[in-house]
Amino acid sequence: MNEYLRLKKSNCKNCYKCIRQCPVKSIKFQNNQAHIIEDECILCGQCFVVCPQNAKEIRNDTGAVRELIAAGKPVYASVAPSFVANYPGATIAGMDKALRALGFAGASETAIGATSVKTLYDEMCERGTDDVIISSCCHTVNLLIRKYFPQAIGCLAPVLSPMQAHCKSIKAAHPNAAAVFIGPCISKKDEAAQYPGIVDYALTFEELTEWMNGAGVAVEPEPDAEAGGKARLFPTTGGILRSMERRAADYTYITVDGIDNCVRALREICEGGLKKCFIEMSACVGSCVGGPAMDRHGSAVRGTAAVDRYAPDGDFTIDTPDADALSKPHSYIGVHRTMPGSKAIEEILRQMGKTKPEDELNCGSCGYNTCRDKAVAVLNGKAEISMCLPYLKEKAENFSDKIIKNTPNGIIVLNEALEVQQLNAAACAMLNLSGAQDILGGQVVRVLDPQPFLEVMETGRSIRGKRVYLAEYKRYVEQTVIYDKAYHIIMAIMRDITDEENARERKESISRSTIEITDKVIEKQMRAVQEIASLLGETTAETKIALTKLKESLTDE
Repeated sequence: MNEYLRLKKSNCKNCYKCIRQCPVKSIKFQNNQAHIIEDECILCGQCFVVCPQNAKEIRNDTGAVRELIAAGKPVYASVAPSFVANYPGATIAGMDKALRALGFAGASETAIGATSVKTLYDEMCERGTDDVIISSCCHTVNLLIRKYFPQAIGCLAPVLSPMQAHCKSIKAAHPNAAAVFIGPCISKKDEAAQYPGIVDYALTFEELTEWMNGAGVAVEPEPDAEAGGKARLFPTTGGILRSMERRAADYTYITVDGIDNCVRALREICEGGLKKCFIEMSACVGSCVGGPAMDRHGSAVRGTAAVDRYAPDGDFTIDTPDADALSKPHSYIGVHRTMPGSKAIEEILRQMGKTKPEDELNCGSCGYNTCRDKAVAVLNGKAEISMCLPYLKEKAENFSDKIIKNTPNGIIVLNEALEVQQLNAAACAMLNLSGAQDILGGQVVRVLDPQPFLEVMETGRSIRGKRVYLAEYKRYVEQTVIYDKAYHIIMAIMRDITDEENARERKESISRSTIEITDKVIEKQMRAVQEIASLLGETTAETKIALTKLKESLTDE
């Protein structure tokens, strides 16, 4: 599929909304990133429409079309009739003028091709040889049937889409010209590529708007030179049927829009529940005016009204369509999906914590309709066990509960009214409570000084590791108080350091005693030294006097 829908890897936020909306679950989720499985995708564009992070983008073919124009080749535009819903007040004459300003050789309405197609639909109904006929205009519906409902392939009208029929007529009128379709659909890019030689490129209205804005071109109201036809109703719900003659009275004519409704109808067809009917089938709710590549400011309701106003009662003047020239066979496109055995599915369910049928919530938060669908996706490598939000929630809660219950630190949680919301067993032991029920819902002032909590709430600054003496409980704690403004809670973590403090005090007491004893010993020793020094001083003086006298006497002799 040449990646018509791409993913911006950095933007995926694991919301699983794209999986939830994908009708065929053609999205694989690995390593926190969604990936489109190309051979399973039907290009409905729902993932593109619903992605809240703009993580998906449509391949832009504007550059390729501009190169065609720059090469000097005449390029004609086939403009889908939903243009009046996308460009308020526009006419085909105004579109032709704007596109010529961009370098196109000319522009005309895809509704001209739709006129040929609906004529062939009428002829098929008149022949009455087909039990069920499904319109073949919507390429996404065609892909859905060819990939997932092969039993209904024979019901698809073997007729070119209006885009192909019109572009074929453009090339017949202008040999060697290129034909570019412009409309609200992503899957038309794939249709153009699957049937080479008919449509060279398909652009979306979003691509065209971006191109015109860059070139300073605007679509202005211009009076149409020729009257149009009621095939302009094709892009609205029931528009194909409204444009048909419906001369075959024995057929029931049914309109089905929205991919989920299409799937239900196809199941009915495959089960034999529908007979002798023509079904106008469109993947988008509101049909093409609700297409995924319409400019985002539009709506299917306003779009339908705009198309209805622009479509006259008559028909475009065309040559009688050649059924053989507009023939389009539809073949099966194999989609290979493995269905694991029940034991493997049960094992995955067990790993997701679902051991009993009542554990299978089928909540759809992972994007899959049932827990068993999710288990199959895991076994097929399309999903991860961690995508189960109830499983993750329960796992996180159990893990946090185990930490809170088994930590030796006391934990107490308050609301902004300073009412106790939660506390663990360690906190109960510290505060001499028989259990959490003694204080839950009550004011924290009953068990603790509220001042630190008020201070943290007022300043927004946490208190970390502050030593506090809880006199009532004769305990020393190292207290941390944190205020979570987003969740409106205050949490206190108290580490009991009573033993540490007692040990420190004992150590300080021993140190003081040691110092006192040391001081006494030093004092006693100093007294002894002083006494010895005193005695030594007296003896020395007497000796000195005696020796002096001896010296004097010897001198006299």
